[in-house]
Amino acid sequence: MQQDGVTLAVAGAGIRGATYARRALATGRATVVAVAEPDPERRARFAAEHGIPPGRAFAGWREMAAAGEGTAAGRLADGVIIATQDAEHAEPAVRFAGQGYHILLEKPMATGEADAVRILEAVERSGSTLAVCHVLRYTPYTALIRRLIAAGRIGTPISVQHLEPVGWWHHAHSYVRGNWRREDESGPMLMTKSCHDVDWLIHVMGEVPVRVSSFGRLSHFRPENRPDGAADRCLDCEVEPACAYSAKRLYLSCLDDPDLRAWPLSVVTTDHTEAGVLAALRDGPYGRCVYAGDNDVVDHQVVNLEFPSGATGAFTMTAFSPYVQRQTRIFGTAGFLEGDGARLTLRDFVTGEEEVFEAEGGHESPDGRHDAADEAIADAFIAAIATGDASLLPSDARESLAAHRVVWAAERARHSGTVVDIATEPHEHLISPAPPPSPTPPVSPAKGTAR
Repeated sequence: MQQDGVTLAVAGAGIRGATYARRALATGRATVVAVAEPDPERRARFAAEHGIPPGRAFAGWREMAAAGEGTAAGRLADGVIIATQDAEHAEPAVRFAGQGYHILLEKPMATGEADAVRILEAVERSGSTLAVCHVLRYTPYTALIRRLIAAGRIGTPISVQHLEPVGWWHHAHSYVRGNWRREDESGPMLMTKSCHDVDWLIHVMGEVPVRVSSFGRLSHFRPENRPDGAADRCLDCEVEPACAYSAKRLYLSCLDDPDLRAWPLSVVTTDHTEAGVLAALRDGPYGRCVYAGDNDVVDHQVVNLEFPSGATGAFTMTAFSPYVQRQTRIFGTAGFLEGDGARLTLRDFVTGEEEVFEAEGGHESPDGRHDAADEAIADAFIAAIATGDASLLPSDARESLAAHRVVWAAERARHSGTVVDIATEPHEHLISPAPPPSPTPPVSPAKGTAR
């Protein structure tokens, strides 16, 4: 049953757009009243799920924007979810902001700084709310870390290590064979995948970095590493059974798992049969040899950060890992925190005791997905529209721009081999304040276990 009367339009009905819209439908707090999606099959399926009439199902976001301009309100809905491809974020965001839509924008904000600034200026002119989908901010796990730091449990944070284990098959799927394989079509890996992590480090440390260096390259998924006898496609390859990146093994193994059928298999084919999968691998991009493609994004990268306080950070992204949760260590003057997206261990330097904390209410799933956070950001966005209270969202357009500027600076550092000073606006306008100290954060039954 609808409670808040919020209406939403969706530009891009792929996995991300469908996920947020499905959450709105499940809670009944908002109604999806229009969709723009170039794929006719996907558009029809989405429209049927949400009961959208044919006149509100558009082949592109421009048609949807034009239809809104012809109404008395000047728009079709209160808010719009923009989940188009990365390079097509800026134009719809600027136009929909001009029409007065509140915007939930899939990350990255834009693929270039000038476009991100255009988005910021557009939403500030219109007074619209904009939330970039940095979903890691929305996990109970993240909230728990911030409460522990704010409560002084580790003293002053001095340094942080953060690892994003992309996963060998996930990297091959999305960044070698998939839509994010080339910088000129989407953006650098640090932006398309790891802007989540840079933003999260800013959120947790409570500071925007002022200097950055970075190293990384495309080391493995290159033609010179192609095994002897390998074919251009996995279905024709005599070495495929022994290859870690076998498309045949990966996608056929998805058939027996509902979660894997939803992703990644649904990106490959909608025919979830063995014959359907093999047909897609025979002709489509996901059946290509990982050593014979046109990919150029890095497969590993490190980023070193210096914060205004003098604290430092080290971030690592690697393709060569299991597909698991991110892992973090935060080193403070009075204690040490280590976490894996689900559980935190705190070592107190005064007592020597170790405490184990678990966030209440959900966290990232064990295989690295962030389902609970996807739901939380959709809920927060709808609530912000319903109440007119943008503070229900833990970041705004300015803070998102600050995080993106760190990424662009890191890429300049990587390409130039230098340390880059990061130009930002005053930090107090760009970061969310830490929460007030919490005397007793939620803990697991293992709290106080000493070693």
